Amino acid sequence: MTIQWEIGLLLMGAGFLAGIINTLAGSGSLITLPALIFAGLPAPIANGTNRIAILLQCFTALRGFHRSDKLELRPGLYLSIPAIAGALLGAFIAVDIDAQTMETMIGCIMLLMLAVIILQPGKWLHGNPALRRPKPSLMQSAALFAIGVYGGFIQAGIGILLLAGLVLSAGFDLVRANALKLLIVLIYTPFAIAVFIWNDQVDWLAAAFLSAGNIAGALVATRIAVTWGPRLVRWILILVVIASAVFLLEGAVGRLWDWI
Repeated sequence: MTIQWEIGLLLMGAGFLAGIINTLAGSGSLITLPALIFAGLPAPIANGTNRIAILLQCFTALRGFHRSDKLELRPGLYLSIPAIAGALLGAFIAVDIDAQTMETMIGCIMLLMLAVIILQPGKWLHGNPALRRPKPSLMQSAALFAIGVYGGFIQAGIGILLLAGLVLSAGFDLVRANALKLLIVLIYTPFAIAVFIWNDQVDWLAAAFLSAGNIAGALVATRIAVTWGPRLVRWILILVVIASAVFLLEGAVGRLWDWI
C-alpha cells in the first residue's frame, strides 16, 4: 500500500508512544493496532505488521538495559524457550481465529493483577531473590508457555503478562523484569513474524513508519527506567493495566449490555 505523509506521521507518533509504554510496562499495541487499522490495513495484516516494530523496539531498549547492567542474559534465554513454543502455537491460531474471547479473558486477568500490584507493592519494587533459579521451574515454564501463546496470538497486553510472570513467579524487580521481558519478546517475535510473512500478512512500508516511532520511544523509556527505577515504573504499570483492562473489556461489557 502507499501511505500519505499524514498517515506516516500518525504511525510514527503511535509508535513513539507505544515504544515508551511497551518498554516500561506493556500494551503499547493497544495504540499501534488501531493506528494501523485506521491507516487502512486489515486487522490480520495490522497484527503481523505490528510485530516488525516490536522487534526493533525490543532490540533498541535491550541495548540500553545491557549498558546499564540491568539485563540478566542467561535467565532470560532459559525463560524464552517455553515462550517461543507458545508464541508459535499462538501465531498459527491468530491466522484464523477471532480474538474477542481471549481479550476478555486477559482483561479479567489484568484486573486481578491490578489488585496484586496495589496491595503487594514490595514484590514489584524489590523482587524476591528466593524465587530465582538458574533454570526455570516447571511452573515457571508452564506460565511462560501460556503467556507465549497469547503473545503469538495478539501482541496487545503481552508485556504486562510477562512482567507478572517474571516478578511474581521468578522474583525479579520491575526494572530487571522489564529487561528480561524485552529479551523474551525479542527472541520469540521472529518466530511469530515468520508465520505472518508466510501468510502474506505484513505491510513493510507501514512497518517502517511504525518502527521509527517505536525505536525512538524505546530510547526514551530505557533512560527513564534506569534513572527513576522500579517505583516510577510501578505507577506507570498501574495506569497502563487500568487502561488495558478497560480497552479489552469494553467489547465484552457492550455485548453483555445488549444481551440484557
